[in-house]
Amino acid sequence: MEQRPPTQVDGDELDAVTSAVVTGSRLLVAIAARSLAGAQDKVTLPQFRMLVVLSVHGETKLVKMAELLNVNSSTAMRMADRLVAAGLIVREVNPHNRRESLMRLTAEGRRLVDEVTGRRREEIAVILSRMTSDERSALVAAMAAFTRAGGEPPEDIRYPLGWPDA
Repeated sequence: MEQRPPTQVDGDELDAVTSAVVTGSRLLVAIAARSLAGAQDKVTLPQFRMLVVLSVHGETKLVKMAELLNVNSSTAMRMADRLVAAGLIVREVNPHNRRESLMRLTAEGRRLVDEVTGRRREEIAVILSRMTSDERSALVAAMAAFTRAGGEPPEDIRYPLGWPDA
């Protein structure tokens, strides 16, 4: 993703915007935690993030997954082992390179991502319905710019707010 050069920002303005985003992120983290509450017997938040990444990217190499999650390969392998044991992903040897592992969601993994994401979307929709149309439009523009600057894939790929969300 192409990075734009930073613009000159007044220190007070940057501090105010940073505070607003941190406050908003607390709300989003709380919503994410609540949406995952029904699935906590199956997955942790980091494991759910792996499921979301698989739902967006499709079949993914273990090394690429570690990179996408910003963890080392052994951590990604342990997470994948737990998700395989839970029946949420399949991990197989890459037929084109036997030194690589490929991972993909199972039907149960897809169902879990859809269920948790659905709960998250419903709760966010309730909050958004309390805002004016102008506020919602401004939020869409601001969030699009924020996620673009952070390198998060846009919503239309498949699962928005999967947890930048990391």
